[in-house]
Amino acid sequence: MPVSERLGSHLKRAEQALNATKTAVLKPAGVTVAQYSALLHLGANPGISAAALARLCAVTPPTMNTVLKNLQDRGLIERTPHEWHKNVLETRLTDEGRSVLADADARAVRVERALAAEFTDEERATLVGLVGRCVALLEKERP
Repeated sequence: MPVSERLGSHLKRAEQALNATKTAVLKPAGVTVAQYSALLHLGANPGISAAALARLCAVTPPTMNTVLKNLQDRGLIERTPHEWHKNVLETRLTDEGRSVLADADARAVRVERALAAEFTDEERATLVGLVGRCVALLEKERP
């Protein structure tokens, strides 16, 4: 099968281009794409566990623990024991974390808006549906 016909190659190129662009625009905010993703999900889910956050960010738990350690070392998050489950740490943004998230999110949203502007409403809906079908099939086929 020629490379040009392999949908996986096209999807990977799009993912790499998006990641590289977000890496560049997030650099002045002082965060990586993984850190931004964690801050974004923490902003929407205060108190979430590291394991749940890893699932939302589509990374492994060990990777998330590294991301969280780096964010905690910078004072962007705080982790405290859960009230009932002492082995679970709840994670929340600090005031500084909210400030960094606001800056980073404004930068990332510019990328998302530019990308969305390349498509009509109908094309965006079609693209989202097609990518969703790809994900569903790949999850079904995963051993």
